[in-house]
Amino acid sequence: MAMADAVTRARDAAAAVTDPEMPMLTLADLGVLRSVDRAADGGIVVTITPTYSGCPAMATMRVDLKRALASAGFDHVEVRTSLAPAWSSDWITTVGRRKLAEHGIAPPLVIGRQPTGTVPLSLVARRPAVRCPQCASVDTEETSRFGSTACKALHRCRSCGEPFERVKEI
Repeated sequence: MAMADAVTRARDAAAAVTDPEMPMLTLADLGVLRSVDRAADGGIVVTITPTYSGCPAMATMRVDLKRALASAGFDHVEVRTSLAPAWSSDWITTVGRRKLAEHGIAPPLVIGRQPTGTVPLSLVARRPAVRCPQCASVDTEETSRFGSTACKALHRCRSCGEPFERVKEI
């Protein structure tokens, strides 16, 4: 099998692995799958970036990636973690954002963070208009900065009364 074909097949297998905390998203949808390459010894090297440095789902992601690649015929797999550049919620794909909304989780706003790690600075605190994933109203309020995972916050829609989670901008 040609090396390019093997890397493509490995990338497809890795890209299909789902996030353990938000299983409606693949690691590719979430933007944590950085690269899939052929190692010098012929094995596969997968590089992932956590949504934040203390993400408890990383161990499960590693196991799931190795299992998926083994099922695709790759015996020698190394999963590396890259912390630079740091993950940004801007890396969530359009498909990933749609899947979040379809599952009742408000996707984060695009903040325009550059891959170099630069973050736009504002000296004025502003609350983003968060759209309710149930009724699409922007008349919502944050009820807790912390949700079921560190990267989500809890909100409530004032229009329909439904509570919902929102992935925070990072």
